[in-house]
Amino acid sequence: MRRFAISDIHGCAKTFRHLVENLLQLKPADQLFLLGDYIDRGPDSKGVIDFILELKHSGYPVRTLSGNHEAMMLDALQDAEALLHWRGNGGKQTLASFGVTALQDIPSSYWVFLQNLEYYIALDDYILVHAGLNFRAPNPFADTDSMLWIRNFPVDYDILGERKMVHGHTPTPVVEIAQNIKNKAQIINIDGGCVYLKRMTGLGFLTALNLDTLEFYTVRNLE
Repeated sequence: MRRFAISDIHGCAKTFRHLVENLLQLKPADQLFLLGDYIDRGPDSKGVIDFILELKHSGYPVRTLSGNHEAMMLDALQDAEALLHWRGNGGKQTLASFGVTALQDIPSSYWVFLQNLEYYIALDDYILVHAGLNFRAPNPFADTDSMLWIRNFPVDYDILGERKMVHGHTPTPVVEIAQNIKNKAQIINIDGGCVYLKRMTGLGFLTALNLDTLEFYTVRNLE
C-alpha cells in the first residue's frame, strides 16, 4: 500500500488523470488523499469530480478534503453576493464545464459530493489540510475557516508533534516544493499552481507526494 497526496487541481482534468494513471499508476490497494480546490479557473471542473467519483466507485480508497473554492461554490448556491464573488473567482469556468448557466442546474450528485467533503485528516504521521491550521486558535482543529483560507501561518510544534503537515492553497514553484521536501521540512505545501501556467515562472504543475517515501511527482499542465 502506498499513500499519495494531491492538491489544487482547479479543473485540470486531463492533467489530473495523467498524474494518477500514468505517473502514480494508482492501484486499488493505494490510498489517495485529495486536499481540495478541484474546481474553478481550469477548463473541466466537472471532469475532475467525475474522475474522483469514478475512482471511488471503482473501489479505490480516496479521501477528499474541501478547499476554499468548494466552500465558495456551496455558499454561492445560497446567496446572491456570494454567487457574484464565486463567478469572479473561476466559477464561470465551472458552470461552463457543466454546460449550464445556473448552479441549480448542476445534478444533485455533485452537490452531495461537495457537501460531504472533510476539512482535515489526522493520520499517525501526518496532518492533511487544504490551507493550513490556525495554531493561535484555542482549538486549531475547530477553526474550519482557517483550514480553507489561511496563509503564512506560524506553527505550534507542540500541537503538531512528530507529524508532518501537508497542505496546498498557496501556489509555489515546484523547485521550492522539492527543496522543502529535500530539507525534511515538517510543513510541506504541495500546490504547484497547475492552473497558473503563465502567471509566474515555476508554476503550472500538478504535483503528488508519496507520504511514505517523500517521492515527489510533477506533471506540467496538459490542458
